Amino acid sequence: MFDEFKKFAMRGSVIDLAVGVVVGASFTSIVNSLVKDVITPPIGLLTGGLDFSNLFFVLKGGHPATLAEAQKLGAITINYGVFINTIFQFLIVAAVLFLLLHQINRLKAQAAAAPPAAPPEDVLLLREIRDALKGQKQ
Repeated sequence: MFDEFKKFAMRGSVIDLAVGVVVGASFTSIVNSLVKDVITPPIGLLTGGLDFSNLFFVLKGGHPATLAEAQKLGAITINYGVFINTIFQFLIVAAVLFLLLHQINRLKAQAAAAPPAAPPEDVLLLREIRDALKGQKQ
């Protein structure tokens, strides 16, 4: 049973999957930073200084000015601004994955569409001999 598990774990697809998970986890922090530090500030500037991460509804517990204050007070909130940031993050990840897969498929299609290599010289010579012998029989 251990040998069977070892074969399974060492197959290329399992290792590729593990590498993909690690790279994906690293990619998530990059996307989070991109949304938080690069995309959201210009959108906030265009919308008059609106900070999506501080958009929330208080259901119970006063009316604090920021989400951090609301969480300190223990208020029950609906954090729709955080949800908007999460949607941005998802759209960025989806777009990057789409572009990556699009390029991979494009490269595969180019490799498949490549013309076959010219036959080696010895094969050409054998074909000439075959054709000459066919001509003698007729």
